[in-house]
Amino acid sequence: MDKQQSIIRMFDEISPTYDKLNRVLSFGVDRRWRRRGCESALKIFGGKSAILIDAATGTGDLIAFWRKAAAKLGVTIDLAYGVDPSQNMLSVAATKPLNATLIKSEATAIPLPDGEADLLSISYGIRNVVEIDKALAEFYRLLKPNGVLLILEFMRVERKSLSGRFVSFYLKRVLPAIGRLISKDPRAYTYLPESIDDFLSAEELCEKLKSAGFEIAQVWDETFKISTRFIARKRQ
Repeated sequence: MDKQQSIIRMFDEISPTYDKLNRVLSFGVDRRWRRRGCESALKIFGGKSAILIDAATGTGDLIAFWRKAAAKLGVTIDLAYGVDPSQNMLSVAATKPLNATLIKSEATAIPLPDGEADLLSISYGIRNVVEIDKALAEFYRLLKPNGVLLILEFMRVERKSLSGRFVSFYLKRVLPAIGRLISKDPRAYTYLPESIDDFLSAEELCEKLKSAGFEIAQVWDETFKISTRFIARKRQ
C-alpha cells in the first residue's frame, strides 16, 4: 500500500470519532478558525453568488461553515461539492444537512469540469496530500478566473520561539494522549504531529501557490500560529 492510500485508510478508520476529536483536541477553537476563514474568503471573493468545491471535505464540516458565513454576508451558494477520498468520511457527511453533492475522489484528480467553481477550499487536508503541486494545479484548473482558494492548515513552525515550543509540546505530547483516549486508532494522532514536522512552512506553501499561478491575497496565523489561513486568487 502506498503512502497516500495508507493515509486514506487511516481516515476511514477514525471517521466515527473525527468530529468529536476535532472539537476536543482544539478546545473548540477550530470552529472560530473555520468561521473566520470562510468569512475572510467571501469578503475577498466579493460576489453575491458562488459555486463551492470543498476538497478533502471529510465529514463536511467546512461546508456548513461556508453556508453560515455566506448567509451572514448576503452571499448565495448555488451549488456545493464535498470531495474526499475516504468513503467512510463521506458516509458521515451524508448524514448531515449540508445540501451538497458528495464525490469520492482524491484532491489531485477531481472529476469536475474546468472553471467549475468560484470558491474552493481545503481545511487541514493539504498536508495529507502526497502530491501537493498536482493538487494545487487541479485547484487552479477548477476555479473560474478571479476564483478564490481558501486553505486552512497546521504548518511547520520555528520551535525557538516561546509560542513555537508551546505548539510543539501540545502537538507531540498532549494531542496524541487525548487522541488515544477517544479514537480507536491512536496512530492517527501520532501521525498528526509527525506530518506537521514533515510539512511545509507558510513561506514554502506560498511559493508553491505562486508557482501554480495563484496570487496570494491573505496569510493569517491563528492562536499562537497553531493554524494558518491562506487565501489566494486565480489570475485572470
